[in-house]
Amino acid sequence: MTNSIQFTKMHGAGNDYIYINTTVFPIQHPEDLAIKLSAPHTGIGSDGLVLIGSSKIADFSMRIFNADGSEAMMCGNASRCIGKYVYDKRLTDKKNVTLETLSGIKELQLTTRQLSSGFREEVTEVTVDMGCPAVGETALEIEAGGHFYTGTVVSMGNPHLVIFVNDITNINLPAVGPLLECHPLFLDRTNVEFVQVLHTDEVRMRVWERGSGITQACGTGACATAVAGAVRGKTGRKTKVIMDGGPLTIRWDESSGHVYMTGGAVKVFEGELEV
Repeated sequence: MTNSIQFTKMHGAGNDYIYINTTVFPIQHPEDLAIKLSAPHTGIGSDGLVLIGSSKIADFSMRIFNADGSEAMMCGNASRCIGKYVYDKRLTDKKNVTLETLSGIKELQLTTRQLSSGFREEVTEVTVDMGCPAVGETALEIEAGGHFYTGTVVSMGNPHLVIFVNDITNINLPAVGPLLECHPLFLDRTNVEFVQVLHTDEVRMRVWERGSGITQACGTGACATAVAGAVRGKTGRKTKVIMDGGPLTIRWDESSGHVYMTGGAVKVFEGELEV
């Protein structure tokens, strides 16, 4: 027996996921569905599946499943898209929304604009309080594929290895990404960011995401990059992180220790499918 469900494909800086409101359309096997729907030719094509649900401790909850079916702890880009989803679909009229994730409750601050009709507003930008980072080894020497790298270990609720390089175009990300993701030093695998500093307040970053491979952007990766840049003295505490899919602005607040991520969220299309 098949069930018909509605979905929305959205992206934040090119990091695209399929979003389903599970309060209306319950999903039984999200791991399998993420693999099926994420396939670029036989499915919808995406970096994974995001389930929006109810919560006893926040306004909404979020579960994220990567394209390989593994469950992720957190995704900044997906969090921003959920902010737009729930507001634009009138599931809430709040402009400060709390979101339950596997890495804790995140606060979303929504920026809206009036539509041309004058009767409705839509979300144009979302700032996410990503909480306090956990900085591990700041200059970890690591070997992969016969090359040695120096990385900074940062957790944003999920693990990251941030590697600063002189020229990001010289990095063969499809080759070295999976080697570093699955390096024996990281028991639960890790996300990998290669970063070139352009200015003290601007960097260029490419990412290999744990469970998804190369993606257009990674919100937690951008946050980890900004934190690593500040820790290593390569950038200030507010940084524009330019990724393949676009830029995010990251601010590491000195007084609270919290990292704030600001960027857009875009609805690509909506549809209905049988599962």
